[in-house]
Amino acid sequence: MECCGVKPPGRATLVFYDGECPLCRVEVRRLLRRAPPGRLDPVDISAPGFDARQFGLDAGECRRQLHVLRPDGVVLRGMEAVRAAWRAAGLGWLAAPTAWAPLRGLFDRLYAVFARHRLRWGAAVLRLTRGRATACARCGS
Repeated sequence: MECCGVKPPGRATLVFYDGECPLCRVEVRRLLRRAPPGRLDPVDISAPGFDARQFGLDAGECRRQLHVLRPDGVVLRGMEAVRAAWRAAGLGWLAAPTAWAPLRGLFDRLYAVFARHRLRWGAAVLRLTRGRATACARCGS
């Protein structure tokens, strides 16, 4: 997995994820295993030297929610970015119900809650799954 590999958008969908978030790391690895070669390019926003401005993004906003830069240059945020990442990984069928009219608002709100608490929840998951306390570098939980 490339750290903050700076590549101009080409065929790959760039996924701007937080490498300090255990849940985000797991999800990106899972997506990369499923994605056809060259379709998904992860960019770790917590990596030294990452510069959001290089991609026309705001660093603070990138930390608050997932961002995706599609090959056509369109930037997506939040749950829409999740859907795009899943589609790029060949999991569009799994993402489709989250965009259906009766469910879209619910999934968008659930993602917003997840994004707000992901570091704390990720640390809790690590404690439960590894049987030892693992403090998050950012929030200390």
